[in-house]
Amino acid sequence: MAKLDPIIGRYVTLDQGGKDFRIYFEENGSGIPLLCLHTAGAHSSQFRHLMCDPEITKNFRIIAFDLPWHGKSTPPVGWQEEEYKLTSTFYIDIIKNFIGSLNLKKPLVMGCSMGGRVVIRLAYELGKELSGVIGLEGSDQPAPWYDNSWTSHPNFENGDFCVGLVSGLCAPQSPDEYKWETLWHYYQSGHGVFKGDMHFFRTDSDYADNSATIDTELCPVYLMTGEYDYSCTPEATVETASRIPGAEAVIMREVGHFPMSENPDVFRNYLIPVLDKFKEGEKNEPSSS
Repeated sequence: MAKLDPIIGRYVTLDQGGKDFRIYFEENGSGIPLLCLHTAGAHSSQFRHLMCDPEITKNFRIIAFDLPWHGKSTPPVGWQEEEYKLTSTFYIDIIKNFIGSLNLKKPLVMGCSMGGRVVIRLAYELGKELSGVIGLEGSDQPAPWYDNSWTSHPNFENGDFCVGLVSGLCAPQSPDEYKWETLWHYYQSGHGVFKGDMHFFRTDSDYADNSATIDTELCPVYLMTGEYDYSCTPEATVETASRIPGAEAVIMREVGHFPMSENPDVFRNYLIPVLDKFKEGEKNEPSSS
């Protein structure tokens, strides 16, 4: 008998900067909105295991969308005449626009890699409007493990090259089934998309001067990083957490740069205790009646 996933996919068209962006998103569950942001060069399928986890979806409405140029989302009309280059301002604006379009009230935002970086800016700019943020493989500034000059090499546009780059970011304990599913997301990346995302990740996302201004009483911050991640190292995560008063760093064993997709069974054991804290926080909020 065929097995039907509980995930529902839809499109929403956002008007931003005078252009229409047709955004694909998936969701499942009910309760606290949990908005998930994918990694550079990938798409929302990275969160499918979370969306199919009944223990999580009974209390959280998990929503994940594909950024423009990614996955099933489409770039704006005339995209072929311009080079895709993700900026911090556009990234923040599209997230705010998406939250408003679905009328999400006090969502919890969880992003990975570049999504784990941008939640830092969300926390200090939109903290009052959020339940909190969870940065997976996230820090408040780029790590110096490579520069951007080599992204201009023609091979960088090749899916095999990008897969080779990110494959080393998976932990050796990650099951082959999930590791190769994670890598497939990179085989699917559009021409120049990973390179365009690297502009944000490497040169337009240094938030270290602002992270200390985050009020974690209003917007709790959790930073969760795999021990095998050399892109966002555990040390960088702990250092970032130390700059944010009240932030908590969680270093995950047997996990690399893609915890939600490369080893979902291990990841859920780290994530559920964090999500439970937000469940308790909702119970303790004063009634509006």
